[in-house]
Amino acid sequence: MQLEDYFDFLAPDDIRIKGHRIGIETILYEYLFRERTPEEIQQRFPSLALEQIYATILYYLCHRGQIDTYLRDWLDWSERVREEQSQHAPSWVKRIHSEKAANQPHSLLA
Repeated sequence: MQLEDYFDFLAPDDIRIKGHRIGIETILYEYLFRERTPEEIQQRFPSLALEQIYATILYYLCHRGQIDTYLRDWLDWSERVREEQSQHAPSWVKRIHSEKAANQPHSLLA
């Protein structure tokens, strides 16, 4: 089996784990940014085999430059979507966010 056999390459910016709707960015975000082990990632995504998680990490390590760009583009897109959703959120959502921010403890250093 080749490493690429673990993935469905739907588009240059959409690589999924074969047989799942889960993109490699989901697994790699957990691994790289949340510093979760493959076993911890499997607990969060029990439909994935540990082998698939390790294959995703190995694919990243073998194609680091390309996948770093892939992840950067995905993070930029995610930020744009969150910002757009925030700007167009219903008034009740904005009110909840305001109330939550008002109830946050203030730092003594601020």
